[in-house]
Amino acid sequence: MTPDQRKAAVAAYKERKTAAGIFAVTCAATGERWIGYAQDLSTIQNRLWFTLRQGGHRRGGLQAAWTAHGPEAFGLEVVETLDEETLGYVRDRVFMERQTHWCAVHQAEAI
Repeated sequence: MTPDQRKAAVAAYKERKTAAGIFAVTCAATGERWIGYAQDLSTIQNRLWFTLRQGGHRRGGLQAAWTAHGPEAFGLEVVETLDEETLGYVRDRVFMERQTHWCAVHQAEAI
């Protein structure tokens, strides 16, 4: 890759549109669910699975289920996408409200 191509690729990456929202992690073996939020839903599964594989996830219940049942028992789904206009400068509050809502709907633990 030439320096110009690299520069163009970096610029395209920085300008890409990302979807923020709420996601659910489900353990098929136990039926347990965990609800979280992310600024970029397209990258959250990779980041989350990496943390779980390393054994360092901050939610002990999720980490214990991952260790007991392995990665093949887990799935991630997007439950709500939030647009930039909705988020605006109150992003953290909106994330927390929507996460709380989905935790109640799914009787799930927040991550």
